[in-house]
Amino acid sequence: MTGNELGGTFALGRWCVHRAGYGAMQLAGDGVFGPPRDRAEALRVLRAVVAAGINHIDTAQYYGPGTVNELIREALYPYPDGLAIVSKVAARHDVGGTPDGLRQGIEDNLATLGAGRLAAVNLRVLDPSESPDGRFDAQLAALVRARAEGLIDGVGLSNISRLHLLRAVDQAEIVCVQNLFNLADQRSQDVLAECAERNIAFVPFCPLGLPGEGRRRLLADPVLAAVAERLGATPVQVALAWLLDLAPNILLIPGTRTRAHLAEDLGAASVRLDDAARAALGRHWPGPGRGAGTTARSVQNGA
Repeated sequence: MTGNELGGTFALGRWCVHRAGYGAMQLAGDGVFGPPRDRAEALRVLRAVVAAGINHIDTAQYYGPGTVNELIREALYPYPDGLAIVSKVAARHDVGGTPDGLRQGIEDNLATLGAGRLAAVNLRVLDPSESPDGRFDAQLAALVRARAEGLIDGVGLSNISRLHLLRAVDQAEIVCVQNLFNLADQRSQDVLAECAERNIAFVPFCPLGLPGEGRRRLLADPVLAAVAERLGATPVQVALAWLLDLAPNILLIPGTRTRAHLAEDLGAASVRLDDAARAALGRHWPGPGRGAGTTARSVQNGA
């Protein structure tokens, strides 16, 4: 697929990646634990990801744990030039959340992936409602040191508030932010807006709703279904296309266990929302602090 067929491109630090990427979390077993349901298909999915031209894969050592990184290595090593692999480390309240623990988490990712360097590593905050403090600063500094030592190219953040982002950018260059964000849950709208203003990539996780009932409820919504039918697309594709349409700094990392669903996800980049679709979706899911008539286009233009 071409860059346009993958939604165009956006900068992820020094990397230029297609806006349609891939999130590898679902390749682990149920509950993100243990081996995949179908190991052979998991490997085929990863190879299909790269064959489609996707050059941004999101993973984590604690998926499995270790299982997903090992699958990525088996399927794709030696890694093709230009493939940006992004991982994350958790800012836990135990030894794993200390600067040394975070450094070990980065090294564990590198070891299981068989990589010498990662495109970026996100510091995942446990509770975004907690105000950032000295502990957050020390954790952020650990990632900055890893960047200086050549283990990672960029520092990112995950599950954060706008206050975390504002505090972080005073201390380091931030290349990406991963937060929960989708049609039905737009509470990170202020973080997205701040990222857009600062030209930071915003990477929504759970772009189709939270696993289980949340996702089923979103994709079965009659308004989404009606828009999808009119546009000749699926509800999955319209929900993902809405994100791509919302702001140019949004990078998608939907995940799937099958090549069929991968093809459906990638089709979202070819879906073009019109004003009627934006209006219908904006009325039904207006988001925080936005009127019922607000459209994706007006958000992109700063309304």
